[in-house]
Order: sequence, then structure tokens, then C-alpha cells
Amino acid sequence: MLSTIKLNTATELPVVEESTPADVQHDERATAARWPEWQKTLFRIAFVFFIAMSIPNSAEWYTALFNFEWTRLHYRDVYDIARFGSGLDLFGRTLFGSPLNGYATWIITFFAATVVGLIWTGIDRLRKPQPANYNLLYYWLRVVVRYRAGIGIIGFGFTKLLPTQMPYPSLGLLNTNFGDFTLQKIYWLSVGIVPWYQVFAGVVELAAGILLFFRGTTTLGAILLLGALGDIVYVNFAYDGGVHVYSSYFVLLAAFLLIKDTPKLWNLIVLERFTAPNNIYPLFSKNGKYLRYALKFGVFALFLVHLFYLQYVNFKYDPYKQPSTAGVKTLRGNYNVTEFKINNQTIPYSPTDTLRWQWATFENWTTLTFKVNKPQPLDLSNGGGAPMRDIGRTFELTGTAGGQRVYHYLADTIAHTLYLRDKYAKGGARDGVGQEQKPQPSRAEKGKEARGEGDRADKNWISKAALARIGDENKMIDPIAYSARRDKEFAAKPRRDKRNRMILNYTTQDGSRVILSGINENKDSIYVVLDRVKRPYVLAKSTLNAGKYD
Repeated sequence: MLSTIKLNTATELPVVEESTPADVQHDERATAARWPEWQKTLFRIAFVFFIAMSIPNSAEWYTALFNFEWTRLHYRDVYDIARFGSGLDLFGRTLFGSPLNGYATWIITFFAATVVGLIWTGIDRLRKPQPANYNLLYYWLRVVVRYRAGIGIIGFGFTKLLPTQMPYPSLGLLNTNFGDFTLQKIYWLSVGIVPWYQVFAGVVELAAGILLFFRGTTTLGAILLLGALGDIVYVNFAYDGGVHVYSSYFVLLAAFLLIKDTPKLWNLIVLERFTAPNNIYPLFSKNGKYLRYALKFGVFALFLVHLFYLQYVNFKYDPYKQPSTAGVKTLRGNYNVTEFKINNQTIPYSPTDTLRWQWATFENWTTLTFKVNKPQPLDLSNGGGAPMRDIGRTFELTGTAGGQRVYHYLADTIAHTLYLRDKYAKGGARDGVGQEQKPQPSRAEKGKEARGEGDRADKNWISKAALARIGDENKMIDPIAYSARRDKEFAAKPRRDKRNRMILNYTTQDGSRVILSGINENKDSIYVVLDRVKRPYVLAKSTLNAGKYD
């Protein structure tokens, strides 16, 4: 559709009126001729590049899409549709043997697009009687890019609108010395302590995505997206946040969508000159219009309405970075360690002792955190991914030093026994579904396994009777949050990794004093007396809490 200008006789001001498709007599050859040859060449390269960057590039994405149980979706299912790898990842995200922090795919894609674009240029020059309609190709390229950007940023924005991306700090994190946090952790916690600011950031991202779904508001959406995500890119570089590539991706798409209107915006806003839009839209048939409306409705229904519902369920009952299973109520709180024994030997309090616990915390969920004066390897991830099991939700652990130990536990409340596993996995990093990559055993470990010794050989460290009393961890959340994705992960055989483990009996009347006794991670007997202490944090409590731990 072309825009024409007429004079408003009442105000003597020029206004814009779009002509109807019937008024437009479009000559493809004349339109193509208005493109300089250098501009055509750049467009061909850009067309190939942005199409490659806007479509999924892995067979796994398509396999997952057709294997979803659409009646039992998890929010992450739809989120993964919106967030996918793009471009040509031919060399494992490296180029000429040098890692480029995720940007290698962009460079490879650009090189490939340049080659294809030049070949296209040669072919196009041979088609003199019927040159390509570049205006139409440009229109459809913008449609692909703006829907890709809109869908992606909406998926990103919902994790802030219903704040789960940056959780409010746990008690264990509140008790950690400021200097023991990484830069990334400091930033994520600084946003997590003000959840309503996080909500505002989600509103901005969501608004940008919605505006991109309409061609009339594309420029406004692109400006909003460029500003919001440009700030996030800088923050991720400044704080080493870990998602600079994905946020840069939206800045790239927004910049492309703004190229066409940048000269007009400069004339209008800076030079204060009269500026009128001049857009060309294809003429759709009646069936084409119905198809267009149906596709737009489908996008809105899935990525706005249904994804919002799924994300609300996730926020309310199963926050993906924060464990979802409620912990033992009588144990929750902060504790001083008033007595500590190992192998019946009392170890008095000393801030420099490498064995004695200095303090301990039981969270609302199934986590025990305690501190010892002995550092351990630092987990530099952001605690993300998509784990269904609570042991894979590591936001309490990541980016935190200072001798912090974070254990997930299963509680046998009848026998008053806690079965604890360290959230830090030795020798293996967590993968995208919260399970651990299985490290290759050493020769010594293989020998222990053959003799029936060691962590790998001890398959039944929790007895069947205890497991029966504990119950199915998969069903320890509200039934409304059940999903096929959760069932699949809990049904799969977990990857057995090298984790510290403890089995501790607990004794308490009302939680004011808790006595723990049993076997620690070094297979020594341990006896710990914990006295609850009320810590008056200056930081205000969150008014927007994720999870349900009644």
C-alpha cells in the first residue's frame, strides 16, 4: 500500500492518508529500477543473513516441536520455541580455532550470506527482462524479522513480568559477605531485591514485542526494543552477565528494522522538517487476508495468552531457578552452630577452622546452606537452564564464594532423616535440562567401582523403604503445575555424577533447637547443635514472592 499526501483545508497542515490497494498501480520493473545496484547487492546479502538468523538452525528444535504434548505444556516448552539458536553454526561456535564467545555463528553466517548474495547478484544480472521485485522481498524480510524479534522478546519479557529470572535472594545468600559474590551475581541480586522493577522491565519488553506484531507500530516497537536491550547488552558486558549474545541478537534485529526509518526520524525529530511515510505493502487476496489474520491470531494466542498462563503457573508453583518443593516447616530459618563434633571430637568455634560449620540455614524449600572456612570451586553460571529437579536449580550456589555449601535434601519426616546431596557437581557442568554431564571416571574410580566402593557404585544410598516414605518428588508440587516435560525428566534415569552426600538424622521440638547427627560427605560421623537466631535484615522483605511453600 502506498501513502499519498493531501492538504487538510481546515488547518492548512499536511496529513498522511494511505491509498487503498485498488488505487495502486504497481510496476515491478519501475520499482526495481529505483534501487541502485550497490543497494541491491547489500540487500541480497542482508536478506540471506537475516533469514538465516531468524529461523531455527537445529534438528532438535523441530523434533521437540512435533513431540510436545500440547495439552500438558510447561512454560519452558513454549519459551524454547521462542528462544532458539539461529544462524549457521558450522564449527561449534568457534572460528579458525578461536572461541568468540557465541558471536562466531554471526560471523560465519555473514560470510556465507556474502557468498550467496554475490552469487545472487550474478544471477540477477542475467534476468534483465524480469528483475526481482526488491520492494516485495524487503517487505517479507521485515515481516520475518519483526515476528522473530517480537516472539523472542515476549518469551524473554514474561520471565521478568512474573519475576523468576532474577529471584529474591535466599537466606543463605543474604547471609553471604558482599565481597564473596561475583560481579554477575551482584547485578542479578540487585535486580532480584526489587521485584517490581523487574516487573517494569518485563512490561517494557512485552510492549516492544506486541508493537512489532503490527506493521504500523513496527518503528515504535523497534525503538523500544533497541533501547531496552541495548542497556541489557551493556550491563552483561559490564557485569559479565553471561547473556550478552542473546541480548545483542535483539539489538541487531531492532537496528535492522529501524534502518528504513532512520533518515525520516532524523528529518522529523532533529531537523524538524516535514516527513511523510512511504510504505509499500502487498495486495492480499481475500483468502490471503483470512490466512494472515489466522496466523496473527495463532501467534497472539500461543505467545501472549497461553504463555502468560504457563509462566504464571511457573511463577506461582514451580519457579525455574528456585526449588519448588517445600522444605520441612519446623526446620526453616537461620541458625547459629553452638556445638559441633566430628567422630565424637568437639571442635570449638573458630572463624579459621576448615571443618566446623560457622552458621546454617534451612530455606522454605528443600535446601540446607552452611558455611565453612574452606573454599571450593566457583560455579560461574547464572543458575539458569530448565531443570525440573530441584537439585539442578542452583541460583543459591552460582557466583558465590566464601566457603558456602549448598545441599538439596529429601526428607523422611517419619524417620526424621535428611538425605542430602551437594548442588555443586564435581567434574561436570549442568546441561540445559538441569541434569549433569557425566564426567569420565578416573582409573582409581573405575577400580573402586569394580570393588563395589565409591560414589558411582553406591546406587542405593537411599533405601527403598525410605524412598517409599519420602514419596515421589515429581508430585511434591501443586497438581496445576504438572507437565509432560516434568514427567519426562523425572522418569529419565538421572546422570550419576560425583556429588558430596550426607545422611543426617534431625531432632527438634519446635525448631528453636535442631540436633543433626549422622554421616557427612567424608563418611565421618557428625553431630551438630543448631540454635535458631532471628536476623534483622535491613533489606525489606519481598512483596512479590515466587513459589508456594505452605
